[in-house]
Amino acid sequence: MPYWVQLLLSLAAFALLLALVAAVWALRRTAQRAEAVLTILEQELRPLTGQAHALTEDLRMLTREAGRELERVGAVTDRVENIATGLSRFVATLTGLTRAGQIVGVAAGLKKGLDVFVHRYRHQGDHHE
Repeated sequence: MPYWVQLLLSLAAFALLLALVAAVWALRRTAQRAEAVLTILEQELRPLTGQAHALTEDLRMLTREAGRELERVGAVTDRVENIATGLSRFVATLTGLTRAGQIVGVAAGLKKGLDVFVHRYRHQGDHHE
């Protein structure tokens, strides 16, 4: 092989070696930057992870408390329903008593009216004879 071809191949190999060294060097710098970013990210994520755990626990506690409150509302609703049922029975009884009182009042009025009618009828008959 001629000398100039060997020299050309050597120069090409050397250029390729320089390009490879530059690429490795750039890759090393990229890896160092990535490590720095990951370190910063890790430092930032630690408090966030703790806060996320605290928020999760708060959410669980609020969910339990909401369940208890719903049970209380259900109990109050049942109690109100029982009271309303009792009041409706009481009102129905009063309505029945009121209706009976009205009937008794009407009957007493009719009796009194009939008595007055009979009394006047008897006395009118006495004046004409």
